[in-house]
Amino acid sequence: MADTTNFSVRMDSEIKKRCESLYSELGMNLTTAINVFLRQSLRVGGFPFDVKLEQPNRETITAMLEAEHIAHDPNVKHYSDVEEALRELKR
Repeated sequence: MADTTNFSVRMDSEIKKRCESLYSELGMNLTTAINVFLRQSLRVGGFPFDVKLEQPNRETITAMLEAEHIAHDPNVKHYSDVEEALRELKR
């Protein structure tokens, strides 16, 4: 086993809590995430690549909200299948 050591980092408690939640979603704890960061820093000789959750851009968010609205609006025509929708378009 590798020789290990402890170190202490002072940080904003809210940032720590948010990062713990983020890295938990990625399947690791904060200690593992810091080790990934440090190892990658050594490999690339500086700050490493981003490790992040996919975040939709503004256009995608707008489209998702529009789709949600359409799905729940009783005044919007709904189709039971693609063929029905295509027939409607050909009219």
